Amino acid sequence: MLAVQDVRLDPTSRQVWRGDREIRLSRKEFQLLHALMARPGDIVTRSELMAEVWQTSFYTNSKTIDVHLGWLRRKLGDDPRRPTLITTHRGRGLRFEPTVDRVVG
Repeated sequence: MLAVQDVRLDPTSRQVWRGDREIRLSRKEFQLLHALMARPGDIVTRSELMAEVWQTSFYTNSKTIDVHLGWLRRKLGDDPRRPTLITTHRGRGLRFEPTVDRVVG
């Protein structure tokens, strides 16, 4: 079980909760969240995400990650304009924030 902030992820049952509410995710959304939550506080590059989630070493579509990230943020209730869970670090990658106070604005 992974738990970061108020998000819990069970890799065995493929279930996710935010607080007491269970969140239904697609397979790719789950894999993306798992890849980020497994390394809280670390910036995960887009290349690493493509390799881990999409099993490819190249971008088949440069918007693939962005589209899935948008859906994931929406389902988690993470405001894309002021995210507190998953932050984007331009030119570097994405990070699942271990605590709310680490979020940069």
